[in-house]
Amino acid sequence: MKVGFVGLGNMGGPMAGCLVRAGHEVTGFDPVAACPEGVRPATGAAEAAAGAEVVITMLPDGAVLRAVAAGVIPAMKPGAVLLDCSTVDVATARAVAAQAVAAGLRAVDAPVSGGIAAAAQGSLTFMAGGPADAVEAVRPLLEAMGQRVVHCGDAGAGQAAKVCNNMILGATMAVTCEAFALADRLGLDRQALYDVVSAASGQSWSLTSYCPAPGVGPQTPADRDYRPGFAAALMLKDLRLSQQAADAGGLATPLGAAATAVYARLVEEAGLGDADFSVLLKWLGDGGAADPRGRT
Repeated sequence: MKVGFVGLGNMGGPMAGCLVRAGHEVTGFDPVAACPEGVRPATGAAEAAAGAEVVITMLPDGAVLRAVAAGVIPAMKPGAVLLDCSTVDVATARAVAAQAVAAGLRAVDAPVSGGIAAAAQGSLTFMAGGPADAVEAVRPLLEAMGQRVVHCGDAGAGQAAKVCNNMILGATMAVTCEAFALADRLGLDRQALYDVVSAASGQSWSLTSYCPAPGVGPQTPADRDYRPGFAAALMLKDLRLSQQAADAGGLATPLGAAATAVYARLVEEAGLGDADFSVLLKWLGDGGAADPRGRT
């Protein structure tokens, strides 16, 4: 397929590379990052979009997506698909999809789960929102970049699934880190805690697949001095999207709100936004979460 790709950073670059290796013709643009091998560079987003069957965007936030969409939609040929793989707010995803449809295009929002390593390996999970025909049209591309594609519903449903998933992830990682920090204070060996909880009712992906304790469980960013992985700043972004969605829906999510507050301190006070989000354990152990009452 002829593909335009806008946003070739830490995630977009490897994803575009997967498409090239799968035999697709990819033209890419990024104002900063270089094009991966095999991707033809364009001088701008509109040039990357011109003549493409599918235009993929992988961008940092909703404001940038709206700006890029305003430029690429007029350049796209009728019937083409705008496939946004960014993680943005649901309202922006729906607004961009409506703009595309009004211009005679189709639109799919398909945020990803899996991080930089999965992007390079082509093993991402895509949560897709949009009409079934549009999702099927881009499925060969999604399957070239990932190992699982879930059609979640209409426009914005992919973003809704992503924000719910990452609220769970943020909260479970936070409490997993707290549990290891508590075990340290109680004199309980970290490996013993892992062995118990990984086979008990407290088991979670944050523990068994992404353990925040170095030297415990499978190899994770914790074993690489908390180099991401999934940066803490990105976790904070996603948690804030969850709270924005909850506020818009009039729903109280106290645990999601608590996780958001913890990650805000980790990123904005401790300056650990570039570290992996599991660095929360190290921060807790260093006493970074102490509150005015002397508790952590």
